[in-house]
Amino acid sequence: MPSAKASNSTEQPNRWRDLLAGLSIAGLLLPEAVAYSSIAALAPQAGVIALFAGLLCYGVFGTSRFAIVSATSSSAAVLAAATATLADGDPQLRSTLAVGLVLMTGAFFLLAGLFKLGSVTSFIAKPVLRGFAFGLALTIILKQVANVVGVHLTETNLVRFLPQLLEQLPQWNWVAAAVGAVALALLCLFARFRRLPGGLLVVVIGIMAGQWLNLSAYGVKLIGVIDLSLDVPTWPALPFTDWLRLGELAFAMVMILYAESFGSISSYALKHGDRVTSNRDLLALGASNLLSGLFHGMPAGAGYSATSANEAAGATSRLAGGVAAMVVLLILLTVLPYIALTPEPILAAIVIHALGRGLSLQPLGRYFIWRRDRVLVICAVGAVLVLGVLDGLLVSVAISVLLMLKQLSAADIQVLGRIDDGHDFVDVQRHPAAVTEPGVLIVRPSEALFFANVERILGGALHLIRHSQTPIHTVILSLEESPDLDGTSIEALQEFFRRVHGEGKRLVLARLKYRAQIALTELPEVEANSVVLSGLSVDGAVQQALRLNT
Repeated sequence: MPSAKASNSTEQPNRWRDLLAGLSIAGLLLPEAVAYSSIAALAPQAGVIALFAGLLCYGVFGTSRFAIVSATSSSAAVLAAATATLADGDPQLRSTLAVGLVLMTGAFFLLAGLFKLGSVTSFIAKPVLRGFAFGLALTIILKQVANVVGVHLTETNLVRFLPQLLEQLPQWNWVAAAVGAVALALLCLFARFRRLPGGLLVVVIGIMAGQWLNLSAYGVKLIGVIDLSLDVPTWPALPFTDWLRLGELAFAMVMILYAESFGSISSYALKHGDRVTSNRDLLALGASNLLSGLFHGMPAGAGYSATSANEAAGATSRLAGGVAAMVVLLILLTVLPYIALTPEPILAAIVIHALGRGLSLQPLGRYFIWRRDRVLVICAVGAVLVLGVLDGLLVSVAISVLLMLKQLSAADIQVLGRIDDGHDFVDVQRHPAAVTEPGVLIVRPSEALFFANVERILGGALHLIRHSQTPIHTVILSLEESPDLDGTSIEALQEFFRRVHGEGKRLVLARLKYRAQIALTELPEVEANSVVLSGLSVDGAVQQALRLNT
């Protein structure tokens, strides 16, 4: 996520608005935290711990005034799928693996912040992310329906478990289904009032109705005791092979949390003209996940639903998140035993309502209207529905990385010419009016040089040199698109220097960035082959080449 370069917002923090916003979103955050714990197949307190860890760490270290860092539905689903795969039915091992995965996720975020990778664009392309989110939302919602009606699913992906859900239709618990439907209707009604804590109100109504109607007698399950007696933080004891596997899964977890968190942070920063620091936010997310993991909590990220609710409630600073944390703490200290009486269909309704916006086809439809990235969207949705949450996420990340590599590796070599007798040089193929410089061949890669494209690009440049239709004495290679060079690129340039010198041509490298120039200056092939390294513009390099040739 790029740091917002816009000027700081002119909006001044309003303590009363922050207080009201905190009160409002507290009613959303607590039920969602408990509900997401059920998605992750963890104890109810896991989501609450992640909520406090996220609000505390991001409130202290973060830079966005709207972001609410807490448990998210996507990370909960990925955590559940990952631990189920590795634990092989052992609940104790599954809990330990969950702690290890959250800790590894926090460590990766911290490393990304320390190495200042905040300026790196998200590895998950928007079409892939939205397709994944749609498939994930549909999967989670149907699994919540199965939990409510008492259907035990043995499959992990929608294509296989949907038939199971329908086959057991006669055995559905219709009382539980009715409770969930009524709760969902109330949530939709309360959502019309922006500052109304609809989630909390539905939980209160559900507890009262559950006791009055004795819903447990009809097979409606309760969430059970929330144990907030925190243990002394300990590092999970796992074999090295498990840590390696958790590292792979943590990388995928970071990718989805990175895309989700910084998507919401940057969108509201741009909307309000705020200035955010992505590297600092990476550190804040790392601290949030490490703290949550040490106390056996869930992964934490800046989910869009909570962040948008905070902004809609009128928050003006991170104080709103702190107020929400205090309100949640007060609720837990005073009415914790009653929260355990919440019927599970109420939590399922809260999850379904929160994910309902993820089922909107409008964000996906634009890619079909634009006639671009349709295949990416379809592949991302299909990967989740057919392969399941975890494998679907890994496939989605792989698709995005392959897309990036394809675009970078497909770079071509451009021949430049002078336009309108001025100082500007442009691609002669796109600008037929551009005139090439007599005796000088000017070439420029269209993308940065790196290991996947450098040999093909430099090979194309050699082909142009050898098959030039006019005599040339100097070759100018403009490297303005390459701020730095990897080892493969440097080795390929060494060979390129020798080949150009062998053709009897002088080689000038123009528009060299500082780091690239430092790397090339140390090469013995530069002096041996009379290569000129220049940070000048292409026009300046041309004038330099003409002086050297006289």
